[in-house]
Amino acid sequence: MQRDLLIDVSRLIWRTWTGRLPTGIDRVCLAYVDRFAARAQAVVQRGNLRQVLTPALSDAIFRLIREGGPGFRTRAPRLAMRAVVAQRGGQAGNGRLYLNVGHTGLDATGLVTWAQRAQVRPVYLIHDLIPLTHPEFCRVGEDLRHHRRMANALASATGIIGNSQATLDDFAAFAAAEGKPCPPMLAALLGGHPLPADAPPSALDRPYFVTLGTIEGRKNHVLLLQLWRRLITHNAAACPKLVIIGQRGWEAQTALAMLDRLPMLQGHVTVIEDCDDRALAGHLRGARALLMPSFAEGYGLPVVEALGVGTPVVASDLPVFRELAGDLPIYCDPLDGAAWLAAIAHHLQDGDVRAAQLARVQGYAMPSWEGHFAAVEPWLAGL
Repeated sequence: MQRDLLIDVSRLIWRTWTGRLPTGIDRVCLAYVDRFAARAQAVVQRGNLRQVLTPALSDAIFRLIREGGPGFRTRAPRLAMRAVVAQRGGQAGNGRLYLNVGHTGLDATGLVTWAQRAQVRPVYLIHDLIPLTHPEFCRVGEDLRHHRRMANALASATGIIGNSQATLDDFAAFAAAEGKPCPPMLAALLGGHPLPADAPPSALDRPYFVTLGTIEGRKNHVLLLQLWRRLITHNAAACPKLVIIGQRGWEAQTALAMLDRLPMLQGHVTVIEDCDDRALAGHLRGARALLMPSFAEGYGLPVVEALGVGTPVVASDLPVFRELAGDLPIYCDPLDGAAWLAAIAHHLQDGDVRAAQLARVQGYAMPSWEGHFAAVEPWLAGL
């Protein structure tokens, strides 16, 4: 017997097969599998091929995804490919909702035609429009690719979920520029990722600040490195440490060059590329503050994680940060180095500014997946 929902699991299968570490979007995909597996059938994409799997094959895929463990990297793709080949044409959509929450295949030229032919009603979760709003921070050609994603979403969606109202505002602006009406839309904040509560604060040899996220241009690591260069020059002995937690990314040549070739940063700036949840909790708990000078963000999970463990935040004044954190952080313009330097100085000391933020963050309630799905499920039922 067919089930009432379809959910795309392609991203979880193929990204794991490549051996990449899970991203924030991967975690969203997994949360949707956890929530809807019992009432859903899996959709698998590979190139231009898309298949709706039977309930039995779907259950096998869902089980592998949720259990993970040794062998998943080879077992899940093999099972998916066997299922695709065995089913040939796949099962019909029969008007069911098709949930694609990872931007998977949204840029494919045949997506709109497939949705019509397969008789599915797509619902897409849009994570950001950064390649369109800030193309200078993305790989060459990513703006054109993301334009296709958003255009296909407009042309085929029964509904759009935004990870924030800020993202939906950007999507609505895109639709207006395209001269197209928006489908029904819902803003539903993503569930936070609670960090281990028993992880003790990290004990470094001096006070330190943390910045968290892939080292890429839009994260504005250059600003922090320039500020640390100034602090070291002024008084190296009193300079706090900067702990950068994140893998090396793209469009960040200047920041990477400073990290690799500027000797004065050694001993004052530490890069941690591989950090598990327990270590992350410790680093955040012990930090004077989380620093997030980003030019653009799709969501801002580091802000949620820091506030969730009671750590002060200094962040760029972005709409999505305001939506997530209200007036809890200290906000600065990402280009205003003097303001950032002042905020760092205030949080280095146990003065009124830091004490006031510590008091504010005590009442912070992290967005939850229960809250997310409490909004999403009745909305889906009404489409």
